[in-house]
Amino acid sequence: MILGIDVGRVLISPGDSTKPDTSFLHGPLEAALDTPPYDDMFDVVPGLVERFEGRAWIVSKCGPRIQQRTLQWFDHHRFFERTGIPRSNIRFCLQRPEKALHCHELGITHFIDDRADVLEPMAGIVPNRYLFGPQRGRIPAGMRHVMTWREVEKAMA
Repeated sequence: MILGIDVGRVLISPGDSTKPDTSFLHGPLEAALDTPPYDDMFDVVPGLVERFEGRAWIVSKCGPRIQQRTLQWFDHHRFFERTGIPRSNIRFCLQRPEKALHCHELGITHFIDDRADVLEPMAGIVPNRYLFGPQRGRIPAGMRHVMTWREVEKAMA
């Protein structure tokens, strides 16, 4: 079993109408670093990493500027120390469909993402696909909808 996790709107909070996550993407670095983790993420992810015996990867689609911000956010929040995911277990890509290629290469068996269009190309590659957070419309077949990190914890128990 190998776990894969997206970053934006999964590990990092999407914010709300008073403080949306656009500060992470477009604001100054200080605002990006202050973007909070998703509720309960730091409570649940370490247990998942333990359950997967340390075989956990971060797979994120973003350009070089956001890649750098993501790494700075991880350092600022002591992400690696707090979750147990090795710093070397990060894969970035520039196009969403490339996530499926990384999953195939890494042998990922469980993937958590907030976008159905990312999880759909993983059909036949990743047997356990978790669509995270609020969604609009119907949940595609073959995906399990989980609204919160506590639901992820229960789904993977």
